[in-house]
Amino acid sequence: MEIHAVTGAFGYSGRYIARRLLRAGKTVRTLTNSPDRTGEYHAQLQGEQLQVFPLSFDNPKRLAESLQDVSVLYNTYWVRFNHRNFKHSIAVENTLKLFEAAKKAGVKKIVHTSITNPQLDSPLEYFSGKATLEKALTESGIAYTILRPTVLFGEEDILINNIAWMLCRFPVFGVFGDGQYKLQPIYVDDFATLAIQGGTSLENEIINAIGPETFSYRELVATMAQIIRGKTLPIVSIPDSLGLIIGKIIGLVTGDVVITKAEIEGLKSNLLYVDTPPTGTTRLTDWLQEHRHTVGTRYASELSRRKRQ
Repeated sequence: MEIHAVTGAFGYSGRYIARRLLRAGKTVRTLTNSPDRTGEYHAQLQGEQLQVFPLSFDNPKRLAESLQDVSVLYNTYWVRFNHRNFKHSIAVENTLKLFEAAKKAGVKKIVHTSITNPQLDSPLEYFSGKATLEKALTESGIAYTILRPTVLFGEEDILINNIAWMLCRFPVFGVFGDGQYKLQPIYVDDFATLAIQGGTSLENEIINAIGPETFSYRELVATMAQIIRGKTLPIVSIPDSLGLIIGKIIGLVTGDVVITKAEIEGLKSNLLYVDTPPTGTTRLTDWLQEHRHTVGTRYASELSRRKRQ
């Protein structure tokens, strides 16, 4: 039987990919930084079909052994921002090791998670790092599908959930600048479907993984406020510097990094928008209507999630 490997099956998007593969009767292996992790994610995926291996970036030989007999590798490994415990540069270095291990192990296809508008010369490490990895994968000789999502939404997501969390607690919401920069959120399970389709494709392909709705950031916030609170909410333009200060204050309360300067620059540069047809089918507005009583009830911490790993 073919073995499908997923990095981070106890994480967010990786869990949706692994779940779909398991439900399709596939033999699934996860490479994870938290092989002993317990809790909701682990319980939902644990079973005889799920094989658990450590993500051994510090041991290339062991990493290659973990990928022996794997036909398709779905890579979701990355970091959102630079931190004292993790950095984009290290994530790039580790992913290159993963690609090399996959080649040595004879993996036939890699489905890789990238980002919209990656650029090698981007001043933003997130986007230049993703571009470096795309270049390495396309030149590796391994068949590939590269998925370029903008914003993922769904249960356990961070961005949409935390916007909702703030909308439920503050009488006004601030957007950076004019708020007219665009986003195209895609449902995480639609993203998982695209990934699995990529795993069965015989073609090398690069796909913009975007949802059927396009919002300006200001429109997104206003739409979410109307659905979740049932009324409009004052939305004001604020300087980036003030937004960072407010983010740091909220971060002190929540013990998290709420927003970074680089993320603001990426938003305002319209890097989370592409002019291509949608590849996801689930509308964020429909999903919010269905989950309006639960989304944003708790703050979702990126750092807490990392600590659990």
